[in-house]
This record gives sequence, C-alpha cells and structure tokens, in this order.
Amino acid sequence: MKEYYIYIMSSNNKNSIYIGVTNDLERRIYEHKNKLVKGFTQKYNCVNLVYYETHNQIVDAIYREKQLKNWNRIWKNQLIEKENPNWLDLSKDWE
Repeated sequence: MKEYYIYIMSSNNKNSIYIGVTNDLERRIYEHKNKLVKGFTQKYNCVNLVYYETHNQIVDAIYREKQLKNWNRIWKNQLIEKENPNWLDLSKDWE
C-alpha cells in the first residue's frame, strides 16, 4: 500500500513554515535541505522537518494539506507543538 505524507518545514528561527505533500518524505526533505527545490523553502530557509502525518490515499493527503494551509498560524503552531514541543528537526538522523 502506498503512503502519502503531509509535512511541515520550519526555518531555524520558526518565523516561517511551509506545508507540503509528497509520496516520498525522505527524498522530499533531502531536496528542501539541499536547496534543490526553488521557491518558498529555499527563500525562507525552511530546512527543519517539524511535523508530518501519513495517509493511505492521495486525496486524503491533499485534502489535509489544503485544510492545514487554511489554518491560522496559532493553530499550526499548536499542531506542531502537540507532537514536537521543542520544534526539533525530525529528519536530523536521516542522512
């Protein structure tokens, strides 16, 4: 069964966050960290994986991504802090 991921990347100072969806979380995070992805994460240095969820259906993952993107920043911060109170980089040992 295929898995899909919703993920949140954060800048070191936590001022900027990025929400994305992918079917290969490790590859996608590698791309963000190594600035292979042009755009928001590169511009705002969002290099820390601070939150992710797994879904079995792409439609569910896309729905959740859109839902989270529409949340206000306080709700997003609370979601991150519920699972990762110190905003640690969850991918730091993946390399």
